[in-house]
Amino acid sequence: MEKIQEIKQYVNMHRVEMLELWEDLVNTASQARNPDAARKMCNKLKNIFEQNRIKCNIIDVGGGNAPALVGIWGEERIGKPVIFSGHYDTVSLPGDHPFRIDEIGNARGLACLDMKGGIVIALYVVKALQSIGWDEHPVKFVFLGDEEKGHLGADTPEIIMKQAANALCAFNMETGLVSNAICVGRKGGGVGTFTVNGVGAHSGNDYLKGRNAIGEIAYKILDLHSLTDLDKGTTVSVTIIEGGTVPNGIPPKCRIDVDVRYEIVSERNRVVDAFRKIAEKNYIDGCMTTFEYHEYMAPFETTIQGEKFADFVCNISEKCGLGTMKKTRLGGGSDASYLTMAGVPTICSMGVRGEFNHTDKEYAIVESLYERTELLTNVMLHIYEFEAFIGA
Repeated sequence: MEKIQEIKQYVNMHRVEMLELWEDLVNTASQARNPDAARKMCNKLKNIFEQNRIKCNIIDVGGGNAPALVGIWGEERIGKPVIFSGHYDTVSLPGDHPFRIDEIGNARGLACLDMKGGIVIALYVVKALQSIGWDEHPVKFVFLGDEEKGHLGADTPEIIMKQAANALCAFNMETGLVSNAICVGRKGGGVGTFTVNGVGAHSGNDYLKGRNAIGEIAYKILDLHSLTDLDKGTTVSVTIIEGGTVPNGIPPKCRIDVDVRYEIVSERNRVVDAFRKIAEKNYIDGCMTTFEYHEYMAPFETTIQGEKFADFVCNISEKCGLGTMKKTRLGGGSDASYLTMAGVPTICSMGVRGEFNHTDKEYAIVESLYERTELLTNVMLHIYEFEAFIGA
């Protein structure tokens, strides 16, 4: 109980300092579509972390994307590392969205929620632990500069899994939920692109010579939508269609994009295998179909150990008087997927709480910056209990 009070006091004494850092990070451009801006944020964070005894390494991920920033405090310690992860890049929105506190006391500004607040929390958990002399485990930061781009063309997923190897547990510092729930699973997703090449012809004079690419796609769309399995959390949706040239011409070409979401890797494999068969099957002789599939985020699968970790955090929250927390699954992806694939018990949405990511309505509850710092510091203080619980 004494340590709980010490942590509460530390956070209360540093509220202004935390808020100022949050404002600074939000007002520092780091859009994912501008790797140079994101790299500047990476360098800023590296300097801040190193000023707080966190040894840092910048890792190139390839693909022209902004790098990964890996930091570690207490590298010499024997215990397994505890990971704080997330991304420092942001989406791009038109207009100017500086940090401000609105008329009802919420934080506003691009990435105040997603996820500059989560970075501030992670740093101040370490600073709070340093203030009381805690030295039980190494603490590792893994922050990426290309998550909003889905890591396409980069080695980021492999780098995350390598950095997470043999970790005790991981907090992904993504957007916290207004409900105060802990995310224990997220859907993965990707985009399939089907292109049908038919034969163009005049629809009146040469109807029989034509091979209607849109007609072929129409049959395939029905096959594609039949792959949806709501009981397993899998959805397949044709989202863009392009085809045709003139109203009186048989279309020689048609292209569609297909959005796919899934909760488990085996469903991804089922859908992609089905895509291949759908592309190979012709309904209109003379048409030919090709397809590509690009996964932008693997699923964050719900695991027994991940749920145990969430239960442990819920229990600590109750003990510290920080409220009741429940578990939930979400549709949007996050790098918690790769941490779990590395065999690490992982929970997500541990950053500041708020709503409306990726829009000009984005906001975060200011008080949650302090509550989450207090909560996660107390979880770290009792992490030996979780370690014993899972037999690590």
